[in-house]
Amino acid sequence: MTEREPPRRDPPPSRAGAGRRTAVLVVLTLALLCGTIAAGYLWDFGARTERARAAQLHQVTATTTGAAREPSALTRSGAASRAVAPALWEYPDGVRRSGTVEVPAGTARGRTVTVTVDDSGTAVRQASSSSDIMLISLVGGTATAGAVGATGAGVLVLLRRRIDGRTLAVLEREWEQVEPVWSGRLRRESGPESGPGTDDV
Repeated sequence: MTEREPPRRDPPPSRAGAGRRTAVLVVLTLALLCGTIAAGYLWDFGARTERARAAQLHQVTATTTGAAREPSALTRSGAASRAVAPALWEYPDGVRRSGTVEVPAGTARGRTVTVTVDDSGTAVRQASSSSDIMLISLVGGTATAGAVGATGAGVLVLLRRRIDGRTLAVLEREWEQVEPVWSGRLRRESGPESGPGTDDV
């Protein structure tokens, strides 16, 4: 008697690797697209807001009434060396106002400086520059892309675990059917009295 082994079949090429790469590429593309859209929206919104705000701002000349002093570390902004000093100015015409304004470091008392005020004559910060709006847009776009990418990665991980779990369950069921024949356990359990089987010629 000669044992007849079942024909060996090479497993089909796995498409899991290619599918995962495609899914990652889709997530990255979606993240970049959402980040770009968010950055563009923030740029447009910031530019329109600053244009509307700039229309209500006015440049007036003020006279400092005290020497400039450095602001505290908590209120400093930007790399430029700026300080604050008390000053007087008139806006609207004939209305005298006073307050603390930003001045270059080292400004002495009695110097004239340019102050930005609103329609009521109150000193306010200057309108944001294009570089400031660009920075805000880039930060917002990067944050959006990161959030979308992280969410997509989480979804891919969950899907992969679910698919791997199902695949493992299918393999276990198939192994339960193939293992007795592959290992010969079925023949040993059948014994010589069971008569000729499928493995006998």
